[in-house]
Amino acid sequence: MSGVVQRLGLRTLAQVPPTRRPRVDPASTGVGILHLGIGAFHRAHQAEFTEDAIAAAGGEWGICGVSQRSRSVIDALAPQDGLYTVLTRGSRGSTARVVGAVRELIFAGTDAARVVARLADPAVRVTTLTVTEKGYRHDSATGRLRRDDLGVQADLAGQPPQTVVGQLVRGLQARMAADAGPHAVLSCDNLAHNGATLAGLVRDFVDQLPAEERRPLGDWIDEQVRFPSSMVDRIVPAPTDDDRAEVHRLIGLRDDGAVATESFRQWVIEDDFPGGRPAWERAGALLTGDVTPYELIKLRVLNAAHSTLAYLGALAGCATIAEAIARDEFAAVVHHLWRDDAEPTLAVPAGFDLPAYEQQLLDRFADPALRHSTLQVAMDGSQKLPQRLVSTIVDARRAGRTPQWAMFAVAAWMRWVSTEHTDAGAPRKLDDPLAPTLQRAVAGASTATHVVDRLLAVRAVFGADLAHDDTVRASLVDSLQRIAADGAQTAAHALTAEPTERGIA
Repeated sequence: MSGVVQRLGLRTLAQVPPTRRPRVDPASTGVGILHLGIGAFHRAHQAEFTEDAIAAAGGEWGICGVSQRSRSVIDALAPQDGLYTVLTRGSRGSTARVVGAVRELIFAGTDAARVVARLADPAVRVTTLTVTEKGYRHDSATGRLRRDDLGVQADLAGQPPQTVVGQLVRGLQARMAADAGPHAVLSCDNLAHNGATLAGLVRDFVDQLPAEERRPLGDWIDEQVRFPSSMVDRIVPAPTDDDRAEVHRLIGLRDDGAVATESFRQWVIEDDFPGGRPAWERAGALLTGDVTPYELIKLRVLNAAHSTLAYLGALAGCATIAEAIARDEFAAVVHHLWRDDAEPTLAVPAGFDLPAYEQQLLDRFADPALRHSTLQVAMDGSQKLPQRLVSTIVDARRAGRTPQWAMFAVAAWMRWVSTEHTDAGAPRKLDDPLAPTLQRAVAGASTATHVVDRLLAVRAVFGADLAHDDTVRASLVDSLQRIAADGAQTAAHALTAEPTERGIA
């Protein structure tokens, strides 16, 4: 029928220009990876790496993607046979490639049994996760499973598992029963020591099972399952109608699952896969015995700066990270944050050029083509701050330093939590899994001192020690007073104009 735009799928794939088609044959790629959390980031990052690895070295490493909270991804991808386009934006224009690594889709909300069955499949030898920090249902300060979480309790009671830890444990239990062989569970989320953290959460869950289940399952997991760590890096904003329109122009088909990203991509993986893995190194990933140094650089440099720009920028009315970094005052805060606070806490790997990495980050942040929303980065702050900023503060204080800039960034988050409006008077929406707790904490707080004291008492964010550190408390109060009185941009300008104190507190 005239005027009807055909949709991307296996039937229409031949209409896509050859240079933009998948690098493997989707129809002949078997499933070998279960992925929990098939959002935009996974599709623009690990799935693309995996397709490139299959193209380079072969193997049945297609992906079964699981959506945890919403059917929207399933509804976008299922009619397209799992195919979607990665739109890469840059200063020289945009390129597009259709990715065919996703071969199966499951919505866990209505089909948790299929998730468990897939994990028990002998052909599936790796499970990967991008469920964001809040998806782990853990206490960010202690790293332990929140056993009071209603979803965790339901999973422990034997309901069809809805939490990722519950899905993993029940799937591994079924895998043990099926004698399906060893397995690797690879977290790709921004958690410190994400592999060890996830292993600990799995053990916490197993420890709550009845003794007749707990003992054999715990022993089997110790023997057969590995939890390697990884560090992932690629900026992937939420896809927009403009992105989908550009994809239509480039491939000639409608694509409801398209994602947009930057050209830069990085993946550092601890090489511990007892059942085998794709040849990700052939796709450009770095396989190593210790991810920790790279992970801390990512969290305390890139992610810390991202959160800093998000809160300062959102308060000042910046819609995107590019707008925020374009303001000299905020760029200066980022420079000080890196140089004075983060860098002294890092063990930089041999051959890693940290100044060049930081300059590359500034260029990436400043790219207006990405349109990365400050509000998108600002969401879930209670889950992000412990590893992005609080950990830097804790390490600096243990070394006798005063991390002024990290605390200024945390004060910007405190202002975001405690105000109802931005500096320009626009309504502020707090999007955070701990929003009720945070709002109760600051309710009725009439001074910066009250706000700081009440939020420092939220141990899920700050742990047990910082609330008793008078230097931290005084710095946060001072910074919050500046931001509340003068606005984020003026406060940042005043602070960056002052002599920087690097002495011992």
